Amino acid sequence: MLDYEKEADAYDATRGGEARAAEAAEAVLGLIPDGARRLLDVACGTGLVTRRLAAARPGMRVTGADLAQGMTRMAAARLPGAVVRADSRRLPFPDRTFDAVTSVWLLHLLDHPADADRVVAECARVLRPGGVYVTTVDKAAAHDVGSDVDAVLAPRPRRPARDAAGAVAENAARHGLRPAGQTSFRGLGQGRSPRGTIADLRRGWFTVLPPGDPLTERFAERLAALPDQDRPRADPCFSVRSFRKPPAG
Repeated sequence: MLDYEKEADAYDATRGGEARAAEAAEAVLGLIPDGARRLLDVACGTGLVTRRLAAARPGMRVTGADLAQGMTRMAAARLPGAVVRADSRRLPFPDRTFDAVTSVWLLHLLDHPADADRVVAECARVLRPGGVYVTTVDKAAAHDVGSDVDAVLAPRPRRPARDAAGAVAENAARHGLRPAGQTSFRGLGQGRSPRGTIADLRRGWFTVLPPGDPLTERFAERLAALPDQDRPRADPCFSVRSFRKPPAG
């Protein structure tokens, strides 16, 4: 996994910046009821999406939480007094605190099925009855857009997708959450180019292809043979699902 303490300063510039954040926030807000008064954004990162959630709903109190100190430092500058450092598997909030909980690009990072289940359990725990949990699913699959870059990468080893839509739905059901809706948004600025993908390989972005590994270099060589080295291929389209906690009684 990437070191998100080191990634913090360059995170926004390498992940689509404000344009992608705007798309993500709009999609997430479309699944959150207008009457929500408190929202928790779990794994808020640099706060780019979190800030947009707060700005779009002035009557909604938004709190961000992230484990990486570098990320919370940047998020706190964007949402003063509204960001805490916290492990998503052990959220520091009482039961039934929030009307909505969001986790954008979190579950795919987790190494073990038990961790993914624990995160969903915690999000369900801090939700009030009738509240909604909104999360991205199938992130890795979204990046496979059918390009020549994807064709080169197709035989690479892959880690299990902890954010697979079916697995997320099973975890949600296990903790009393019911499917409530779904949507998608474009990952603006995240289309892969051959040269950019080579750089990502060599910095450890593909977690089961360590930098310097002979297999990693073989993929880099194949990518280097593609045309239009700096032309981004199509942007990914990310999927979002929402789940509702049944009303009390």
